Amino acid sequence: MRIGASLFLIAVGAILKWAVTASVSGINLHVVGVILMVVGLVGLAFDLALWGTRRRTVVTRQPGVTYVSEPGQPIEHF
Repeated sequence: MRIGASLFLIAVGAILKWAVTASVSGINLHVVGVILMVVGLVGLAFDLALWGTRRRTVVTRQPGVTYVSEPGQPIEHF
């Protein structure tokens, strides 16, 4: 789940929890709102945890030459 989707679920859940006053038979909208907020928070935490561990590659291009390196590694010439 991406950050945008997580924030969307949190927002929809908050709206259902605190802003909606209608009632639907068989469904408690406040509980659905809480569930959506929890799922959004878990997805946000999971995405941020994975975002910090992604590998990054630095590519430097010059006419006719390409250098590729990862942070902390020496530049390799291809």
